[in-house]
Amino acid sequence: MAFTPLHDRVLVRRIESDEKTAGGLIIPDTAKEKPAEGLVVAVGAGARDDDGKRIPMDIREGDRILFGKWPGTEIKIDGEELLIMKESDILGILGEAKVAKAA
Repeated sequence: MAFTPLHDRVLVRRIESDEKTAGGLIIPDTAKEKPAEGLVVAVGAGARDDDGKRIPMDIREGDRILFGKWPGTEIKIDGEELLIMKESDILGILGEAKVAKAA
């Protein structure tokens, strides 16, 4: 794939959720919501401030993220459905919590 998002935009692949509930009930396709979790595929260079300096992105390729219910724009690249969204549409990065050591 040869696609690079511009400015503060991010290309995301949705991560499908489980088909069963914690209690073991199977969720039918018609009752499923689109997942609000994804994997960052590509990241733009970052927006520019009023002085023209680049603002670095907090998101990196490979980050597992959580985003809102109706983020960005759905596109199809090489037959795969992906999302393009602004960095501000991302609610957070999922992963191991980093705890600072007490001195």
